[in-house]
Amino acid sequence: MIDIENETDTQINYTLLENIVNSIISQDVEIILTDNSTIQGYNRQYRDIDKPTDVLSFPIENITGYEPAGTVIISLEYAKNISDELGHSLDEEVALLLIHGLLHLSGYDHEIDNGEMRDKEEYWIKEFRLPKSLIVRTQN
Repeated sequence: MIDIENETDTQINYTLLENIVNSIISQDVEIILTDNSTIQGYNRQYRDIDKPTDVLSFPIENITGYEPAGTVIISLEYAKNISDELGHSLDEEVALLLIHGLLHLSGYDHEIDNGEMRDKEEYWIKEFRLPKSLIVRTQN
């Protein structure tokens, strides 16, 4: 099951998000689409970083195999600013962020791995014909 909660008035391509989730992960996933103020609160509470960010992932420890994978929170406000700056659509940016978040839910971590997450992310970016990966563009 995919639970998408849009806390904003912004229209998003839910079918694209559902296709991405169903392609990457077999467990249930919650997606929260929110604004900068709300994601900043989560970032401050859980990461001690008092500023907005684009995407946060909160995996659930899988003990029996039946638990949901976790929650991906995306700031549509932040994503809109980035998509405008980079010249692609908001739906494309949200898709990039969702892929990034889902890979974190799947146990990947680009900050400590040897490029495995980047490779997976690039694979899914190509599969969905999306712009440069979040990891690639932040390294440039």
